[in-house]
Amino acid sequence: MSRRRQIDEAVDLGRRRLLIGGLTAGGGFLLGFPAMHWAGDSPEDANGGQIGFFVEIRPDNQVVIGVAQPEIGQGVRTSMPMLVAEELDVEWSSVSIRQMPLGIVKTADGFAWKYGGQGAGGSTSVTDNWTYLREVGATARQMLVQAAANQWKTSPDQCRTEPGWVICDSRGQRASYASLAAAAAALPVPDGKPDLKEASSFRIIGQAAKVMDARAIVTGRAQYGIDTDRPGMRYAVIQRCPFLDGTVVSFDDSEARKVPGVLDVFTIDGPKPGEPYVILASGIAIVATSTWAAMQGREALQIEWDRGPHAQENTPAFWRQAETLLAGTGQVVRTDGDFDASAGTAEQVVTARYRVPFVNHAPMEPQNCFAHVREDGADIIAPTQMPAGASRAVAAVTGLPRENIRVEMTMAGGGFGRRLTNDYVAEAAMISKRIGAPVKLQWSREDDVRHDFYRPSGLHEMKAALDDDGRITAWTQRLASAGKYYRRPNVKPEEQYAPELYVDDFPAGIVENLRVEWFEVQSGVPRGSWRAPAHTANAFVVQSFLDEIAHATGRDPLQMRLEMYGENRDLPYGQHGGPVFNPWRLSRLLKHVAARIDYDRRRPEGRGVGLASHFTFGGYAAHAVEVSVGSRGELNVERIVAAVDCGAVVNPLGVDAQLQGGTIDGLSTALNLEITVRDGQIEQSNFHNYRLLGLKDVPVDFETHILPWGDKPAGMGEIGLPSLAPALTNAIFRASGVRIRALPIGKQLQEAIRA
Repeated sequence: MSRRRQIDEAVDLGRRRLLIGGLTAGGGFLLGFPAMHWAGDSPEDANGGQIGFFVEIRPDNQVVIGVAQPEIGQGVRTSMPMLVAEELDVEWSSVSIRQMPLGIVKTADGFAWKYGGQGAGGSTSVTDNWTYLREVGATARQMLVQAAANQWKTSPDQCRTEPGWVICDSRGQRASYASLAAAAAALPVPDGKPDLKEASSFRIIGQAAKVMDARAIVTGRAQYGIDTDRPGMRYAVIQRCPFLDGTVVSFDDSEARKVPGVLDVFTIDGPKPGEPYVILASGIAIVATSTWAAMQGREALQIEWDRGPHAQENTPAFWRQAETLLAGTGQVVRTDGDFDASAGTAEQVVTARYRVPFVNHAPMEPQNCFAHVREDGADIIAPTQMPAGASRAVAAVTGLPRENIRVEMTMAGGGFGRRLTNDYVAEAAMISKRIGAPVKLQWSREDDVRHDFYRPSGLHEMKAALDDDGRITAWTQRLASAGKYYRRPNVKPEEQYAPELYVDDFPAGIVENLRVEWFEVQSGVPRGSWRAPAHTANAFVVQSFLDEIAHATGRDPLQMRLEMYGENRDLPYGQHGGPVFNPWRLSRLLKHVAARIDYDRRRPEGRGVGLASHFTFGGYAAHAVEVSVGSRGELNVERIVAAVDCGAVVNPLGVDAQLQGGTIDGLSTALNLEITVRDGQIEQSNFHNYRLLGLKDVPVDFETHILPWGDKPAGMGEIGLPSLAPALTNAIFRASGVRIRALPIGKQLQEAIRA
C-alpha cells in the first residue's frame, strides 16, 4: 500500500470518527478537523500524516476545546485552547476544555496520531502547535461560514464572523454557531490551508488569561494521578533496592502478610546493569486494600540485598575521577580556529573550574499510576509527559499491542523532566498483570528522592586567552560529566556528549578560537532530563566565568557582555531551539534588568549586584540579583529582577508565572540542592536533607518583565531558570569577594569568611 493511500485512509478514518455522527448526549455537535501529522513512536518523530482534533459546539453556544498535550504546570490547558479559540472566533469566556487521551491509530507503517503529536518536553508545546492549532480553529470557522452560506444561498465571501456568530450584512442575517454546528459537521473538510488572522486582529492571543484549572486547583477539585479511584482497584507500593543496580537475594514476607489488608507480596525484576531502563530498580511489590496497608506491609519486610556493581561508588570518588580525566585528553566536539596557538601568545590567560551536582526533580506529587491489564488490553491513568512512551512501556512489559492500550493523562503535580520517563507506568502494568486486577501504584517521597533520573553532574574546566586590551581571543570549555544518555538505547558512543554540551552556545561564532571537549565520568547513578537540562549547568559556568574574566581585566561585567553580544544579527544554531541564535537579544534583556535594579548605583559594603543571561530552547532570559552578605557570611537575597524574550506571547499571565517559577526553582537549586552517593546508595531521602526553598527565602522585592519579539513564539517552560544561579553567585562575589564555583552554595560563604 502506498504512503499516500495510507494517509488518505487515515484521514477518512478521522472524518468518519469525528465529523460524521457527531451528535453529543447533550444535543451539541462535535466537529473534527483532519490535518497532516504523521505519528512515529514519539512526538519528536511527527512529520506528516493524519490527526483528528475536535471542537464541540454545544446548543447554548458554549464551546469545548480538546487539549491533547499533557499539563504539568506549564499552562498548556490554557494556552493551547487560546490558539484554537482565536481563529474560531469565539468569546474566551464561552470556552471550556476537555483533556484528550493518547490518540494513536495503527497503519501499515506504524502509528498515526489521532489528535496530533502528544507530549510535553523541551519547551515545545506552543511552538510546535502555533500554526497547527490556529489552523484547527480557522478550519472550524470556515466550515461554519460555509454552512451559513449554504443555508442563506449566498457566497461565503458575503459572510463574516463575530464571536460565536456568522453574519451576512447584505442579507441582514445572523446565525449562532450552535444553530450551524450540525450542518457544518456534515460538510467535507475544505482542501488546502485556511487563512489565518494577522496579529493585529488578535482578541485572545496576547491577552492575559487566567489558568483554566485555577479554581479547581485551589479548591481541591483538580484531578491528579494520585486522585485516581476506580471500582475494584487494589493499591501497591514497591520496596526498591537502595543500592544502584542491586538486586533481591532473598526476603521474608511472613510479618508483612500479617498486616491487615495486605493481599500479595512478590519480587519485581529490574534491568541488568548496563541495560536500558524500563523500570529503575529491582524490588519487592506489596499489594493491599489501601496504600496505608501496603506501606505498613512494606515496613514489615525483611530483605537481603545484593549490593550490585556500584557498591563502592561515593561522591568524593566521583569528583576525583573527573579531575583525573581533565588531566588527559577527551573527545573534542567543536574546534574553531587554533586555540593552542592563540593561548600560547596571549597577554593573559584566565582559568577556573566549576562543579555542578546531581539533583532530584522533587515533584510535589510523587510518581503514581493506575493500571488495569487484561488479556485483551490495558487501561492506564497517569501523570505523564509522554503518553506515547507510557504506551510503549506497557507494551514492553505486557506484550499487548499498543492499539489495545488506552492511556489517559491527568494533571501532573510538577517534576518537569521526570515524567518524560514512564518507569512507574511499567511498574504498575507489571503488578496489574501479575495480580489480574486493577491497581494504583503509589511512590512515597522517600521513593521519589532515592530513585530518580537525576540531573547529570559534572566538573567544568574553563580557560580564556586575552589580548592587550583584555578582549577574549580564545576560549575552551572542558567538561567531565556523567551524561544524560547513560543506558539510553541506540545512542552511539561518540554522541554521548550531545545533551551535556550545546556546541553552538555562546560564545560560539563570537570568539574566533574555540574548543569544546568532553570526558565521560563512570557512575551508576541514573540520569535524565531536568528542567532546562544542561543549560542549568552551562549557564552557571559560562556566565560565572565571564564575570571572572571581567574582574581579572578590570572591566565592567555588563559592558563586557554587551560588547561580546554585539549587534542585532543571527548566528547559526544547530541544537534544539535553533536554527539561529541572536546574542543581541540577550543584550536587550540585560540592559533592561540592569536599569530596573539600578546597576550603576554604588552600594554599601556587604551588598552587591550580579547579572547573567542565557539562550535556552529558542528563548532568551536575563536576571539581575542584589544580595547582602553579613560579617559571618549570612546571605540574604534582597532583590531579583528577571526578564524574558520568548518571541510572540500567547498568554502573558502564563509566561509571567513560568518566569517566576523558573526563577524560584533556580534559586532553590543554587542555594541548597545536591544529591550525593555513599557506598552505592543515594544519601538523601526526604525534604529534611533535600531542603527546598522556603517562602521566607524568596525576596519580597521580586519583579518580572516580558519583552516580546517578532511574530512567532518560542518556548517558555524552561528558560526562566538557567541564568538565576550565575547572577546570584556573581552578586555574592561583588558583595563579599568570595567566588562560588561549586553548587549548591550551602555553607561555602560562611566557611570562606571564617577562613
